[in-house]
Amino acid sequence: MRNLRTASTDAVAATVAERIDLLQAAVERVIRGKPEAVRLAIVTLLAGGHLLIEDVPGVGKTTLAHAMALALDCSFQRIQFTSDLLPSDVVGLSVYNQQDSLFEWKPGPIFANIILADEINRTTPKTQSALLEAMAERHVTVEGVTHPLPTPFMVLATQNPIEHHGTYPLPESQLDRFMLRLRIGYPETGDEKQILRDREHSEPLEEMRPVMSASDVIELQQSVTEVSVDDAIVDYLMRIVAATRASEMLDLGVSPRGTLSLFRAAQALALLEERSYCLPDDVKRLVIPVFAHRIAVSSRYSSAMRRSEEAEAVLREIMKTISVPL
Repeated sequence: MRNLRTASTDAVAATVAERIDLLQAAVERVIRGKPEAVRLAIVTLLAGGHLLIEDVPGVGKTTLAHAMALALDCSFQRIQFTSDLLPSDVVGLSVYNQQDSLFEWKPGPIFANIILADEINRTTPKTQSALLEAMAERHVTVEGVTHPLPTPFMVLATQNPIEHHGTYPLPESQLDRFMLRLRIGYPETGDEKQILRDREHSEPLEEMRPVMSASDVIELQQSVTEVSVDDAIVDYLMRIVAATRASEMLDLGVSPRGTLSLFRAAQALALLEERSYCLPDDVKRLVIPVFAHRIAVSSRYSSAMRRSEEAEAVLREIMKTISVPL
């Protein structure tokens, strides 16, 4: 009986690993030379969170988000955020039907499994806030009526951190809804050459086919919650969180939502690496992508660096003071 249970468990683990490997391989065929960015995007999906991709124009922010969506056999909507976009353009509205003398609910593009919120910082705070309830509660309320969103549900948002003309920086409450923030960066010369060759005769995105269904995603997200996390690792995580709240270099420490995000992301990373348990390195590896956008560096310690770079530098200093469990 024990051998049968072990064989069954191994078979399930192999199926999980195979599905994740297929997804990673599909996205990496489009996003060349950025395996860590792809892995973090998949971690966010497995953990049931939302992803903010922040980088300069032209490095593949939108392409990564689009590739993730195309690799999943789920409903997909792209919302191009502009200064004149209204909240109703995102969540939908009720329209009066003269024939029936009734108001009919017309859902907006937010009612899809995967949402690409392109250049999210180009729209007004009022429209940005339309995403808050959707991202946090997985439903939207319009005119007192609550409308549930489909499952799974993930927002992949992009923004350019350099350009300030015509942009509206995301407030802390909005940033806190994103489980991870990542940067892609410029490709290496060899990878960029391969990108040129890949697009010499066709567009790789057009050739992508789904490798995972919505039910697969839901099953994998459930598997993430079953990854064990030892008390020593939880205590390690909590010491990091407490240090951000006590640091004189920070005006704003990590929120409880951020604590939960790191916990769940560490579980997802362990699953991605084919483990049923977390390691301290899972937490350590994810501290910056999960926490950096949630903290605010005190003006007394600000420098010529961008806000995101300052936050990352402070977190690195904090991590040096926290002992890692053996």
